[in-house]
Amino acid sequence: PPAHSRNDWIGPPDKHSNLRPVIFYVPPKESPLERRLREARQEAQACDQRFWARHNRAFCQEKEEFIYSRLKAKGLEMRDETGQKATLNAEEMADFYKDFLSKNFRKHMQYNRDWYKRNFTITFLMGQVALARALRWLRWKKKNV
Repeated sequence: PPAHSRNDWIGPPDKHSNLRPVIFYVPPKESPLERRLREARQEAQACDQRFWARHNRAFCQEKEEFIYSRLKAKGLEMRDETGQKATLNAEEMADFYKDFLSKNFRKHMQYNRDWYKRNFTITFLMGQVALARALRWLRWKKKNV
């Protein structure tokens, strides 16, 4: 982001997690409370990036292995005679998706619990920052009247 920017910047999707990374704006006179909020947001983003990058990598690898094993069981190769990548039908892939989600149910539940905890903390900090800014603005108004 340009040096004069006063906003967060959102980048293109990460190739592993598919999440859009954020470069957070750091104000020159950031209060300790504002810093805690920014750091909580950065930590939440880092946790999300790590989880989804690992999840997507595992998904792609297991999907390829599933397709390979099903094609091999049918006596087919990964590529057909024209060089196109061989695929399975929707019903066969539905079996994979169902199994993958069932296998990873606990991971998703734990991620969701952690996500809610982090976002509740962020929301609480945002409320504190908004209140502190409002009080600061009121004191400034009162002083300048």
